[in-house]
Formats: sequence, C-alpha cells, structure tokens
Amino acid sequence: MNYKLYVVNVEAAIYKEDKWLIIKRSEKEEHGPGLMSLVGGKVETDVVQDGILEVTLRREIREEVGIEVSDSIHYLESKTFPLADGQLVVDIVFVCKYKSGEARVVDSNEVGEIYWMTCEELLQDERALSWLKESLKKAEDLRLRLEGGDNGEGKG
Repeated sequence: MNYKLYVVNVEAAIYKEDKWLIIKRSEKEEHGPGLMSLVGGKVETDVVQDGILEVTLRREIREEVGIEVSDSIHYLESKTFPLADGQLVVDIVFVCKYKSGEARVVDSNEVGEIYWMTCEELLQDERALSWLKESLKKAEDLRLRLEGGDNGEGKG
C-alpha cells in the first residue's frame, strides 16, 4: 500500500466575551509569515498519549500567547493545506473560552502581534484572508450556541 504521511496541526479560536484572539504570525515563520491567524501549532510527540490534540493545543496557547483556556474545548472543523515544500497538513480547529492570563507575545519567532477582535471587525479587516474569515464565522456561530445566544433556529 502507498500511504501518505501528514503533519497534524491544531488551532484555537479563543473567545473572551464577544472578542476573538487573533495573531499576526511572525515574519520569521516559515509558513505564512506576517499573516493573521489563530493560535496553534504542530502535534509533536514521541510517546503514546491520550488527548494529544488537546494537550498540543493547550501547550501552543501557553507557548505563543501565555494564556489559559477553560477545560471545555469544542471541535469546530478540519481541513488540509500544503506547506511550501509540498508536505500536506491536516489542520484541526477547536473553539476555546479564555480562562486566565494576559495575552502577550511569548515567542516572537512565532507571533508578531496580538489582537482581540469581534467577528465583525475581523470580517471587515482586509488583512484577514478568506480561510480565517470562514473559520471565525463558524466559530462565532458555535460561540453563540454555547453561550445560549442561539435557540437552534439560526440567526435572523
């Protein structure tokens, strides 16, 4: 059999009230330098581990922006994209509620700037690419359901 190997990446759509934590990737980053993005990173382990996606997500959040998120994280979506070298990435996005800490640039090799933005602000921001806008629209819909702002009948 011919198997393709994938890099596994996790991302966190983190909300605090009605604002979302968005980063500008460092200009030093190999993939997507200077782009607006969610916090996240690659799954890296050499041991068998339960909850590896969640463990990786929490580690990346601490390492990149220095905050903690609530215990409950929610699956949002998955997708694939290629790296510059052609390696395919499986990207899994989760929605997380901010818990504690002050968001700051912890690793300037990975994060250039931090923004707290409403969904509407991000959708209007010309620096944000379409894939980020689509993910954040989905995250906002889930946040509203989680926070009790949607009765199941949709917006309208």
